[in-house]
Amino acid sequence: MMMDEDVEQASLMSFNDRPRAFPNMRSKTYSPLIFRILRKLNVRVVSIILLICFGVIFYMGASTSPIILFVFTVCIFSFLLSIYLTKWVLAKDEGPPEMVQISDAIRDGAEGFFRTQYSTISKMAILLAFVILCIYLFRNLTPQQEAAGLGRAMSAYITVAAFLLGALCSGIAGYVGMWVSVRANVRVSSAARRSAREALQIAVRAGGFSALVVVGMAVIGIAILYSTFYVWLGVDSPGAMSVNDLPLLLVGYGFGASFVALFAQLGGGIYTKGADVGADLVGKVEQGIPEDDPRNPAVIADLVGDNVGDCAARGADLFESIAAEIISAMILGGTMAKKCKIEDPSGFILFPLVVHSFDLVISSVGILSIKGTRDASVKSPVEDPMAVLQKGYSLTIILAVLTFGASTRWLLYTEQAPSAWFSFALCGLVGIITAYAFVWISKYYTDYKHEPVRTLALASSTGHGTNIIAGVSLGLESTALPVLVISVAIISAYWLGNTSGLVDENGIPTGGLFGTAVATMGMLSTAAYVLTMDMFGPIADNAGGIVEMSQQPESVREITDLLDAVGNTTKATTKGFAIGSAALASFLLFSAYMDEVSAFASVSFKEVDIAIPEVFVGGLLGSMLIFLFSAWACAAVGRTAQEVVNEVRRQFIERPGIMEYKEKPDYSRCVAIVASAALREMIKPGALAIASPIVVGLVFRILGYYTGQPLLGAKVVASMLMFATVCGILMALFLNTAGGAWDNAKKYIETGALGGKGSEAHKAAVTGDTVGDPFKDTAGPSIHVLIKMLATITLVMAPVFL
Repeated sequence: MMMDEDVEQASLMSFNDRPRAFPNMRSKTYSPLIFRILRKLNVRVVSIILLICFGVIFYMGASTSPIILFVFTVCIFSFLLSIYLTKWVLAKDEGPPEMVQISDAIRDGAEGFFRTQYSTISKMAILLAFVILCIYLFRNLTPQQEAAGLGRAMSAYITVAAFLLGALCSGIAGYVGMWVSVRANVRVSSAARRSAREALQIAVRAGGFSALVVVGMAVIGIAILYSTFYVWLGVDSPGAMSVNDLPLLLVGYGFGASFVALFAQLGGGIYTKGADVGADLVGKVEQGIPEDDPRNPAVIADLVGDNVGDCAARGADLFESIAAEIISAMILGGTMAKKCKIEDPSGFILFPLVVHSFDLVISSVGILSIKGTRDASVKSPVEDPMAVLQKGYSLTIILAVLTFGASTRWLLYTEQAPSAWFSFALCGLVGIITAYAFVWISKYYTDYKHEPVRTLALASSTGHGTNIIAGVSLGLESTALPVLVISVAIISAYWLGNTSGLVDENGIPTGGLFGTAVATMGMLSTAAYVLTMDMFGPIADNAGGIVEMSQQPESVREITDLLDAVGNTTKATTKGFAIGSAALASFLLFSAYMDEVSAFASVSFKEVDIAIPEVFVGGLLGSMLIFLFSAWACAAVGRTAQEVVNEVRRQFIERPGIMEYKEKPDYSRCVAIVASAALREMIKPGALAIASPIVVGLVFRILGYYTGQPLLGAKVVASMLMFATVCGILMALFLNTAGGAWDNAKKYIETGALGGKGSEAHKAAVTGDTVGDPFKDTAGPSIHVLIKMLATITLVMAPVFL
């Protein structure tokens, strides 16, 4: 026993004595240009500039509506709270030097890749903005826009400005997610040496900072754009545009957010899973060394991937989800208010902004409700982190129900239908229940405390093949309950909206679609807390990697393993939440697209007949797009992983001293390989997603012109969008749940079940986890971004299809 301890101590000393074990991934320290400029300015000058900006923002808000003023105030306070959370997290100690050294290498790699990736994305965004400008300069205008004197040039500049602002804000959201994760990971690792509860609290507050900034930016960005257009265009003044038509000018913002989110998710997903699969296949399977072992040359690339694939990409993803949902709900609210001839429609249009403002408030309460231990020196028993997070989520949901009811009474009360606000409050309740149901279903299928994952782990004991079969069948089965929940939610919300008492001038009920919009807002009314739980996952995963690589005692690794397993579950549940919200938001965007076509064509466009051959073909193309996109995304991970496997094998062969800690692995080489592969591989599936609806719409528009079917292009695109949404929801559910279940089946075996680490069952579970990696972190999350991007791009390009 003493000899084992001596060997372990000797290996630890040899590890810690090696100079520059984890070199910088770039030659000089990097910070964004805006930060470098601000640092050079005098503090007083910066303060004056900020005061002027706040003054202009609040002036525009006051000139637009008291509701906008309320939204601005809440967002500013949420940003101040996020600054407090940042200072609180950064005040925590970083642990011993070996931890700091690893964390610095991860941060260098993540920020270096982020800079290169977003440089590529920004160039593509500028090119696309130029294309949109050219198209809009020659497109038709709606009768309302023509009556308001809004020319083609003005409309083009507005759409391009909104697109670029949405892309910029989405990029900032991604940067914020990555910035905090690469600084919080080492602090969580250090806290795990003292207390599991303290480590949990740091990870949650770090995720909370990112969540509040992302949601706050999505809300304030749209509010600033709305109030700017309102004041600049003189909305609702004689001869000017009606406020009901103003939300249509915001669709470019949603498209810009979707564009950046798709490439961020694709590039980050390919990076993280290419590195992860390559590291696992050689390290765990071939060499038999633990996960995150410092001898594995790909381990730094794997840890970097957690930040760029899970934190940065998820920040951009949730930003895009919220932006798309707000804009579509504003369009539907304005359309309904016009049909019902509501005297003051601003409440119906601005309702989504208020809901998400309250989201910032209640999620802040939920985040702050998770406390650390009062005395860190007292070793308290390790609690279930999932139970702690669940308590915070339950508190957030209770507050969401109360604030949502208050919001509907405040903004949706109208003399024409005095009880309509209560019907819409019930729609919101339907959405909140749907969100909770999605979180519970995802947890049931991916948490190893429940039967599905344990059954999958048991299948691993009979071999690799049975593990794969069981995982695929679990993923396929997991689509049933969410689809039933979405179906009930859409029908219930539509019925409640339709019976709200709001009718058009012909007495026909018109509140159904807005009811589904309100349900979507209810589902996303706790988005900031859900994003906090999502960010918790990769931060905990990184913390575990730092603990393993710095060779901390087993008791510390047990704490980070527990947090990591819970993080896998929270990531899976938030992906389920994102898919559910994407399903409802896509339904809204589809309806908004039909309304926009009606406005531009001056013809009623309420139905899509799939019995028309061309329209049916559009549906087939939409379904095919989902499968082809998924195939290309998974294949990209496979090709990247092959490059990593070859490099890791080469290093083990050429440097045999690595396994005895006598030679240092070349971590930076693997980071460079994965970064270049991810940037190269993200282009093809991303281009497919953007080009497909535009090409299909134009081809069938031309065909319709020659066959006497003027709306054929718009109808085919509508069919394509509808089928792609349905297929995309099912595919994303399958991929995300199967991948999460495979991962946690491996984690369950690693707790000591079925033979524990190194057993045959464990090797089979590693194979399943490897297959599931591109499912849950590349293709799956990219699909729900894809279906929303298809919807926003059709909104922006709708006039081209007519």
